[in-house]
Order: sequence, then C-alpha cells, then structure tokens
Amino acid sequence: MNPTCPQRAPTLYAIVGFKLLKGFLLLALALGVYRLAGDDLPALYDQALRLIRLDPEKEFFVQLAHKVSTITPANIRWVAVGTGLYSLFSLVEGFGLILRVSWAGWLAIGESLFFIPIEIQKLHHAYSTTVLIILILNIFIFCYLFRNRHRLFRHHLRHPRSPQTTAKPKVPVAVDTAPLA
Repeated sequence: MNPTCPQRAPTLYAIVGFKLLKGFLLLALALGVYRLAGDDLPALYDQALRLIRLDPEKEFFVQLAHKVSTITPANIRWVAVGTGLYSLFSLVEGFGLILRVSWAGWLAIGESLFFIPIEIQKLHHAYSTTVLIILILNIFIFCYLFRNRHRLFRHHLRHPRSPQTTAKPKVPVAVDTAPLA
C-alpha cells in the first residue's frame, strides 16, 4: 500500500458527513434566527400556529406566547451569533477531517469529550432518549478517532518507526583529485 495515500475509512467519512451536515444546518438556523431580529415575534408566532391549524388560545400556547413576547432583538442577535460561530466550528472541523489533518482530529476528539459529562449529567437529572443517543454517538466518535488517530491523520512530526527516519544517511564518497601521471 502506498504510505502517502491515506487508507479508506468509511467510519471517518460518516463522521465528516455528520459534522458538515450539522455545520450547514446550524449556519442556516443562525441566518434564519438573525432575520427574525427586527420582526414582531408574537405576531409571527400567532401566524405560525394558525398556519399549522393549532389553537393559539390553549393554555400551553398562551404561556409560550408570553415567553416569546419577552424576547428582545438583542437576545435574538446573540443567539444568531452564537449559533453561527458554533456552525463555523463544525464546518472547520468537518473540512479539516476531510483533509485528514491532525488538529482537526484532536478538535473532534475534544468536542466529543467535552459534551460527554454534560450529557451524562442531563441523563442523571432527567432521562431522554435523544440525549442518550447523542451520548452514545459522542462516545463512539471519541473512541474511534482516539484509537485510530495515527492511522487516519497526517502528522507533521515523523513517527520514530517511519521509513523516512530509519533510512541510512548517505555517506559522501571521497573522490581522488590527484593529477594523473
């Protein structure tokens, strides 16, 4: 096998697809939320409920409408900026994994590891199947990338057993420069 050509890694490709899909969806969400910053949210909320044929006078929707009315345009902008930054983080991570650079692998490992205790705490507080699935996915991503990091990613530092560092150095050959008699 050619050592310069990376091996196929379908699991890595699935992780890349997940990271890129998450990044693009979050970017679309951030842009959509940002567009709402100057709009009348309670009126939009009422229109949305009527569009999907829900009764806006039910107690649950009335309480939700009260919460929607407390949202300010500044809050919406902060949510849009935060969501946009996280989407860029996911996109950079995904494209770095496509290029198989080691920093992207460490970024994905760190992100997965960061969320594991948070998800465990959420499950301990209140069980949710969705959080359980996300926890299992994060544990899988962490374990897979950590175990296979040397095989999947290019490293700038040469590994001690690599062929480039174990090759014998060429010794200069002495040339006789004495004149011929």
